[in-house]
Amino acid sequence: MGQIKVEKAPIEGLYVITPTVHGDERGYFMETYNQQDLREAGLNMIFVQDNQSMSVKGVLRGLHYQKQYPQGKLVRVIRGRVYDVAVDLRKESPSYGQYFGVELSAENQKQFYISEGFAHGFLVLSDTAEFCYKVTDFYHPGDEGGLAWNDPEIGIRWPELCGNYAGTASAEGYRLSDGTPLTLSEKDQRWLGLRDSFRFEG
Repeated sequence: MGQIKVEKAPIEGLYVITPTVHGDERGYFMETYNQQDLREAGLNMIFVQDNQSMSVKGVLRGLHYQKQYPQGKLVRVIRGRVYDVAVDLRKESPSYGQYFGVELSAENQKQFYISEGFAHGFLVLSDTAEFCYKVTDFYHPGDEGGLAWNDPEIGIRWPELCGNYAGTASAEGYRLSDGTPLTLSEKDQRWLGLRDSFRFEG
């Protein structure tokens, strides 16, 4: 009980979760997920799958969402450091089109819960990063949508990233401040901006 701290982000439906870390000269222990503590904080989601990925510095994954089978995601980093972002795509939301970002790292142990109705992505800021996340629905092939990571209408300020918007989601011309080139999948370089994206009802 009471092993996590849940903070509401400025956008409704987003939460930053910080576990209590018990450490001594031997190392540390923490609860990374406690359903009862989350329920006491008003979060009643049920997770059906755990995923994990590894990415190298300069990789940007996103911004992704599923249209008919939206997923809530509880994300964290177990090695390295990323900047994690959620963009509100809920049609009737007062914060539609706005984003919230948080740095997640193995050092700060923070987690980020993203409710259904958001696009999600992250940029790797360390040499490598291992990224873990729980989801509330299974992945459904053919149901994925995406949003241009550099859409000026949203205006995400990706830390340590330098470059000038060229009118597309291409990674060309973008680098981190240490010279590491930005890397995106071919698919992520084809997504369009907010005006052409899917909107979630409600």
